[in-house]
Amino acid sequence: MSEKVRASHILLMYQGSERSTASRSKQAALEGIQKIKAELDAGGDFAALARQHSDCPSGAQGGDLGAFGRGQMVAAFEQTAFALEPGQVSGVIETPFGYHLIKRTD
Repeated sequence: MSEKVRASHILLMYQGSERSTASRSKQAALEGIQKIKAELDAGGDFAALARQHSDCPSGAQGGDLGAFGRGQMVAAFEQTAFALEPGQVSGVIETPFGYHLIKRTD
């Protein structure tokens, strides 16, 4: 079992999500992240979409979060990141921070 993974993500926050400054509704955030997932599924570039859409400061680096170990991320995010194969992109994941798409990069 891997002790560390490297991943990137795209985060869409909504009003009321943790640390959010977003004004969009939860439904608008969900629809937005589903649209981004469809763009990825059609061959879109993950890093470019992260730079364009992500509400996380990591978006400026194409969503790159670097390497992290178990216990460093919220449970749903961690479980998903560790379950992905390198290069694989998750479905939509909800955490207290909003909706994510996660790409395992290593």
